[in-house]
Amino acid sequence: MVHITLPDGAQREFPGPVTVAEVAQSIGTGLAKAALGGKVDGKLVDTSFVIDHDAPLSIVTAKDAEGLEMIRHSTAHLLAYAVKELFPDAQVTIGPVIENGFYYDFSYKRPFTPDDLAAIEKKMEELAAKDEPVVRRVLPRDAAVEYFKGLGEAYKAELIASIPTNEDVSLYREGAFEDLCRGPHVPSTGKLKHFKLMKVAGAYWRGDHRNEMLQRIYGTAWASKEDLKQHLTMLEEAEKRDHRKLGRELDLFHIDEHSPGTVFWHPKGWTLWQEVEQYMRRVYRDNGYQEVKGPQILDKALWEKTGHWDKYRDNMFTTESEKRDYALKPMNCPGHILIFKQGVKSYRDLPLRYGEFGACHRNEPTGGLHGIMRVRAFTQDDGHIFCTEDQILPECTAYTALLQKVYKDFGFTDIIYKVATRPEQRIGSDESWDKAEHALMESLRASGCEFEIAPGDGAFYGPKIEYTLKDAIGRQWQCGTMQVDFSMAERLDAEYVGEDGARHRPVMLHRAIVGSLERFIGILIEQFSGALPVWLSPVQVVVTGITDAQADYVQNVAKTLRNQGLRVETDLRNEKITYKIREHSLQKLPYILVVGDKEKEAGAVAVRARGNQDLGVMSLDAFAKRIAQDVASKA
Repeated sequence: MVHITLPDGAQREFPGPVTVAEVAQSIGTGLAKAALGGKVDGKLVDTSFVIDHDAPLSIVTAKDAEGLEMIRHSTAHLLAYAVKELFPDAQVTIGPVIENGFYYDFSYKRPFTPDDLAAIEKKMEELAAKDEPVVRRVLPRDAAVEYFKGLGEAYKAELIASIPTNEDVSLYREGAFEDLCRGPHVPSTGKLKHFKLMKVAGAYWRGDHRNEMLQRIYGTAWASKEDLKQHLTMLEEAEKRDHRKLGRELDLFHIDEHSPGTVFWHPKGWTLWQEVEQYMRRVYRDNGYQEVKGPQILDKALWEKTGHWDKYRDNMFTTESEKRDYALKPMNCPGHILIFKQGVKSYRDLPLRYGEFGACHRNEPTGGLHGIMRVRAFTQDDGHIFCTEDQILPECTAYTALLQKVYKDFGFTDIIYKVATRPEQRIGSDESWDKAEHALMESLRASGCEFEIAPGDGAFYGPKIEYTLKDAIGRQWQCGTMQVDFSMAERLDAEYVGEDGARHRPVMLHRAIVGSLERFIGILIEQFSGALPVWLSPVQVVVTGITDAQADYVQNVAKTLRNQGLRVETDLRNEKITYKIREHSLQKLPYILVVGDKEKEAGAVAVRARGNQDLGVMSLDAFAKRIAQDVASKA
């Protein structure tokens, strides 16, 4: 007898070994039809998996996260199947699941075209409509190598040959196509209905630039037609909001091949940068942080002590001078410890909070660079708090409340909180970890935040909170962090004199709210689709006249508003007023002020707000009060 325990605690008894599909059928026809796989003893398996012992089982459907992953995994195989049907001499390599979809890499004699992509997608639909069973079989490693060599699939044979000789490998067949895969997969191709191929890109075999360049076809797959449509709509909206496109159109910045992965800020873009930085500087000042500034280049010996030279060297820019090796700093923490170590510190000095707008450099691969979101040179609003273990809780509680206020001021109110707990390999006592993890969780509870736990995802030196923003179109951006560090102070021999007169190691809290300023500004540009709030807008007002006769008045209006601290431009070009209004509207300016003879005589302005809103004529004083309120309220 085999006893199966279901998620609700109910038990079902079978006379002998039973498949996941048979258990689902015994529960109900609807569940049997919806079943994509199962979880047996916590392991994801096919519906054909045979359970031969008493075990817990949950049936996986498209409503489950694991079910959606199975759909995407299986759709990647369907893509490879379709490519082989249309292009028999193409060779298949690997095809994993990625966020929101999948990709598959192919070796083929010519580049795939957009027409090819359309034909492949159509063939996928035909193959899915056949509802062919997806069948698993197992072969010894060497037999599998010979099998794929016989098919002419050299890349598959090479992959399998890298597996230890004593291991068996699993293959999955659907119709005429068979692929190497651990699985599990959906029971038949008919379960794959809602997908779309997105693009073709280049990718090196096994990620090594010395190997052949393959063709990578990306696709997306979803559990329902509505989910697919919603995702495609989001992608269309994201394309309109792309910060690289808006950066060019609004003359904010550019990326140049003379310095890959770094940003050339134009006057308007640098104005936006300064608004963000100066706002964060006030946050430092108002919350007990002392601003510091460390050097860019530090000796190799320091990076060896911190462990970065061994673990992170490939991502560091290095240089040599007078027979000494140096590295451009990839993070600011070691410099802050060196500042902390100057002079004797007492427990009375703690918590000691340092903040720095620290420029960092990381040697990211070219393929990973993305506008100003992923760069090689970036600046962080980096803060480090030196404190005792008993101060972790109050510091984290205050930090979360501060972060929420900052994000709200920038227009983000939807935040996801995650606590990453101790990994297997770690330093520090269990007692210290208990105290740190408890403090992080309690700090979120005290701030009224619901949070999820990421077991084992903490750093080896301590647990952390990750703060993730949701933007206007539902995308998630992990920005803020609070990390507890038991290690760095000890590695660099930082200490303070305790109340008992003895020497103690401080706990180091690493924290950043916006993180990389470059990336955060990119997020802001996309969040607001370039139409930045008045307080952040590089140009807040443009003043223009209908004819040259109003030129002096235009200048006087601009001067009055500038004296109020506003960022104002004038437009005195000899162009039609409708042309000038249209042009400034495309620049997404918050306000356009138009003046003619009547406005000049009355000391007034005709006000047009962003979004083609005609607010009518108002006195200059009334407008000044209106925009001052916009700036003060961060509307």
